[in-house]
This record gives sequence, C-alpha cells and structure tokens, in this order.
Amino acid sequence: MLSPSLAQEIAADTSAVIGFNVLITDAEGMVIGSGDSSRVGSFHEASVEVVRTQEPATHSASQAHKLRGVRPGVTLPLVTGGRAVGTVGITGTPAQVRRFGLLVKRQTEILLRESVMLRSRLLAERASETLLADIASYDPQVVEGEFLMFRAAELGFDLRLQRAAVAIEVTVPSAAARRRSARTQDMALVRSELLRTVREVFADPQDIVASTAPGWIGVLHRLPAQHPTASLVGACQRLTDVIAAQDGLTARAGIGEPATSVGGLHDSYQDACDGLRLGARLTGGSSVHVITDLRVHQLLAAVGQPARNRLLELTTADLRAQTDWPALRDTITAWCENGFNLVRASAALHIHRNTVIYRMNKIEQITGRPLREHRTTMALYLACLADQLAGGVDED
Repeated sequence: MLSPSLAQEIAADTSAVIGFNVLITDAEGMVIGSGDSSRVGSFHEASVEVVRTQEPATHSASQAHKLRGVRPGVTLPLVTGGRAVGTVGITGTPAQVRRFGLLVKRQTEILLRESVMLRSRLLAERASETLLADIASYDPQVVEGEFLMFRAAELGFDLRLQRAAVAIEVTVPSAAARRRSARTQDMALVRSELLRTVREVFADPQDIVASTAPGWIGVLHRLPAQHPTASLVGACQRLTDVIAAQDGLTARAGIGEPATSVGGLHDSYQDACDGLRLGARLTGGSSVHVITDLRVHQLLAAVGQPARNRLLELTTADLRAQTDWPALRDTITAWCENGFNLVRASAALHIHRNTVIYRMNKIEQITGRPLREHRTTMALYLACLADQLAGGVDED
C-alpha cells in the first residue's frame, strides 16, 4: 500500500521543507524513503514496535545507539483504515523534532490516502477502458457474451439495461489557431479533464465512460424510460458545446441505436463510430450525428468505392460537368430528404422556391428525366450521397 517511490518522494520533499531528515519505513521496519538516500533499504528496529503498538516513540542518542539502524529523533505510526502500514521518523534531538512529528505524520497519511484513491480511480478507469474495448471488438466466436456481462457486473454495470453507445471525437485547433491561443494544450495533457467533463454530463452510475484512443472517448449511456433519443441528443449537444468552450477544442459525437445485450452494444458502438465518420462529411456544421438519420449513407458507404464511382459516373456525369454542380447536388438531396415537397426543400436550402424550381427544371433538362419520377430521383440522390462520401463536399 505504501509504495517505495511515493515514500521516497514524500521523505525527500518533507526533509527539504523542515530541515531535518525524514525517514519512512514499511510495516516490517524496512526503510523505503529517506531524505538521506543512503539509509534506503536498511532496517529501522524502532519502527517494529511503533507499528505493533501504533504509538509514537522518541529516542535519545543513548537509546538510539542500542537499536539497529536507529538515530536520535521521533518515530510515529502511519495509520490508514485503522491499520499501521509503516512509520515516519524525523532525525534530530527529540526536543527539536517533536514539534514536527504530528504535522509530518498527518501530511504523510493524507498523501498516502490520496495516492490510494488515485490508484483506485486509475484501476477503475483502466477496467472501464478494457470493458468498452472488449465490447467494441466483440466477436461471439471468440468470447462468450455472458463472460463480458459477468465482468461488467463485477464493476457494477448491468449490461441488460437499455443503453446507447456514444462515440466522441475531440480535436485540438490547427497550428494557426494554436498560435492565437497560447492556453491550448496537447490532447494527451487534457485527457483527464475531458474525461471529467464527459462524466459530468453522463453522470448516471450505470454510464460506462472510457477513453478509447487519443482524442476519442466512448460512452455506453443508460437511456431514460421517457424520450431516450431526444434526451441523449441534447446531452451530446451540451457536451460538445462545453468542450468547444475549453481552449478552443472542437468536439463531435456519434450516437448508436439502443441495445440491451453485449452483441447489441457492439453494434451500437460501431454505429456510433459510423455516425461520427459519415456525419462529418454529410451534415455540414452539426456536431451531433445520429446513426438513425444516416442509415442510407452507411449502407452506401459499405458498398465500396468502385461501385459508388460507377453509380456517380453513369448517373450524374452531365450534371457534374456544370459549374453549379454543388448547388444542383444540394437541390436533389434536399428534394429527396424533405419528402419531395417544394416548400420544405426551399426552406432546407434557405432559398426562394422559384430558385428551387429553376434548378429542378435545369436538372430535368440535362438528365432528360422528370424529378417527380421517384425511381430516377432516388438514383440521383444516391449518386449525390456517393459524391459527398468521396469528399465532394464544398468547403466555404
């Protein structure tokens, strides 16, 4: 419990502050930290009795001379959880060092408790990371789902509760933005702060939050009974807004489907990652991407680039030759995604309905087929999505 590295750090720092050598032993009386490094690894006989009785002891020069490895001073027990785990000693005449004894003891015990708490938290974080990674890569041919359910239960998580996966990507600003904001830190340095921020938003005891890669955080969020999707989208929006306010970081979130099994959570997490990847190309400036809204895009992405290129070439070759192809593409997309309704399509594009009519007439003239023929329009729509997936989104 009392590690040598922590003991040495405490002993060296405290010795420098009070001006007397501080010595720390383990429960067997072995010196594991000392301002005088030559004493590390030696046996301190007085500590054995102090650990046994949990009572401090003082030793004059004549008394110390009779004990192995002991010098004049005071020795006090280090107690945590009602058990003595070692001692802390201060070298000097008892009259000089006695006044420092209680202070050094209490400070050392505080640092020891903080170290234990930190280690416990780090172990819990590592266990959550491993659990989430195993769910993300779950293969029923390799590992039993019941085994992961059992491991999760050991950590206090019931994977039978309805959850949805969230994949969060956080990026640092560009080099130019970094120069404008001297406070911006490297992603590795802000990892713990990001995890804390995510846990403040996803604070349910059943929420599993873990870092999955540099700049990536995964969440298996327990869904509420009422309006689960709406509440999750709102939580993700709040989270990305909070992160964006921290040193100019940018954040996006992908949301998977609800699930109540290991296999379902695996699919939900993969969907969340797909939503994050596809949403960045297809939904403009939005920071939250729900896979439910991107199923067609996900299916088209799975077809493969050669097939998408062939669809794009054979369906939109003449349209793509036009200088206003991006506007025509957006018109086709808005027409399809708004139920082939002129008013809703013009509102989505933020242009006058007459402009939509003009563009639609132009598309019909070039293709030779009416846009109200839904089979034709859907082929054009899929081709437009293929163009976006290929990186054809225009940058402002």
